[in-house]
Amino acid sequence: LKVYYLPLMCMPDVFSSGRVSLPTLFSSFPIVRNICIREEITIVHGHQAFSIICHESLMHAGTMGIKCIFTDHSLFGFSDPSAIHMNKVLNFTCGITNHVICVSHT
Repeated sequence: LKVYYLPLMCMPDVFSSGRVSLPTLFSSFPIVRNICIREEITIVHGHQAFSIICHESLMHAGTMGIKCIFTDHSLFGFSDPSAIHMNKVLNFTCGITNHVICVSHT
C-alpha cells in the first residue's frame, strides 16, 4: 500500500471542524496521471459522494482509459439544494464509471 500526498488547496468546512478540498477539476490531472502511469494502475475505485478527490480521480482515470468503480453508502433525496447538486454530480460520475456499487439502509 502506498500513500500519496496531493498538494491540493483546502478550506475550512463550515459544517464540521475539519477541512475540505476545493473542486479544481483539471489542476489535479497531472498528479493523478503521473501516479496512474508510474504505478501501472488498472482500476480506480472511489468512495463517498461528497469526496471531490474521488470524483476528480475517477474522471481523470476514465479519460485515460482506466477502468473505474464507484461505491456509495448513501442515498440523496431532493429535500435541500446540496442533495440536488450532489445528485447531479453523481449522475456525471456514474456515467463515466464502469461499475457502480450502492450500499444503503435508508
